[in-house]
Amino acid sequence: MTTRRTILNLIGGVAALAMTAGAAAAQEVTLRLHQFLPPQANVPKHILDPWADSVEEASEGRIKIERYGAMSLGGAPPALMDQAKDGVVDLVWTVVGYTPGRFPSTEVFELPFMVEDARAGSYAYWKMFESHMADTEFKDLKIFGAWVHGPGMFHTNKPVAKPADLQGMKIRGGSRLVNELLKATGASPVGMPVPAVPEALSKGVIDGTTIPWEVTAALKVPELVENHTEFEGTALYTLTFVLAMNKAKWDSLPADLQSVMDSQSGLDFSVFAGGTMQDYDAPARKLAADRGNNIFTVSEADAAEWATVVDPIYASWIADMEKRGIDGQARIDEAKKLMEEYKKNNM
Repeated sequence: MTTRRTILNLIGGVAALAMTAGAAAAQEVTLRLHQFLPPQANVPKHILDPWADSVEEASEGRIKIERYGAMSLGGAPPALMDQAKDGVVDLVWTVVGYTPGRFPSTEVFELPFMVEDARAGSYAYWKMFESHMADTEFKDLKIFGAWVHGPGMFHTNKPVAKPADLQGMKIRGGSRLVNELLKATGASPVGMPVPAVPEALSKGVIDGTTIPWEVTAALKVPELVENHTEFEGTALYTLTFVLAMNKAKWDSLPADLQSVMDSQSGLDFSVFAGGTMQDYDAPARKLAADRGNNIFTVSEADAAEWATVVDPIYASWIADMEKRGIDGQARIDEAKKLMEEYKKNNM
C-alpha cells in the first residue's frame, strides 16, 4: 500500500507540475501604456495603437495592452520616463527631451539643421541607440522604438522670416537644445510639454511654439495663431521619442512573449513611426492653408542666415558631451553617415 500510495503521489505531483508548466506557458499579461496626447491624435491613433494591436495579435491574445492617453493615469508628461522606470505604469511613449540631461546621446538628433528626413533620422537614431545607448543611458528601461518627428518649425502670432523677427518673443521649446536655439535668435524660450501649448497660446503666455506640422491639428494651433514658418531642406530641428517599458516587468515576461514583443519592435518599427509622423505633416499643413493662414517658407539659401546664428550650439554641445565622456563630434559624424546610408538605400 505504501508503495502504491507513493507511486500515486508521484504521479499526482508530476501531473500538477505539468499543469503548472502549461499554465506558465499560456500566461496572459496585461500591460498599461501611458502617453500625453489625446487618443485621436496621430501618434496614438496611427503608431501606438497599430503597434499594440500587432503585439496582441502576434501573441494570440496572451498579451493585452491597455492604452491611456492625455496623462489619464496621472502626472505630467515630464514624469512619464520615471513612471516607466519606477513601475508606476508598464509602458510609456514620451519625448526624451522632457527629461533634459538624462539621455544626452539622443540630443545629436535635436541639433539645429541636423535631420532632413524623419525616416532617415529614425533609422540612424535606432542604430545609434543599439550601439551607444541601450546598455548605458537606457539600461534601466526596455526600449521598443526610438524615432524623430518630421521637420520642426515655428507657429507664431506675428510673421517670422529671419532670426531677428524672433527678438523678444516668448516661444515654447520642447527640449534643452531647442531652447538653446531660441536663445541664439534672441527669443525668450518657455519650456512646456506640448499639451500645454493651446492654453498658453490662447492666454498670451507665449507668442508662439516650435512643433512640427503633424501635431498642430490635434492642438488646434492654426486656430490660435495665423503665422507658420517652415524650412526647405534640412529641418530647423527635430525631437526624439522612445516607446519604453519597465525593465522589471519586461524581465518577468516568459521568453516567448518577449520574442513576440521584440518581433513587432526595433529598427523597422522606429522607421515606420518616424515616417508616419512626417507623413501627417502634409494634411495638417493643408488645414492651416485652407484657413488662409500665412505660411512662410525659408529657402535653403536664406536658411544659411539661421544656420550661422545657431552654429555655436554645435561647439557648446560637443564640449558638454566631452565632459560626460562622450565624443560629440564622432556622434555627429556617425549620425550623418547613417542618415546618408538610409537615403542611399531607400530614397
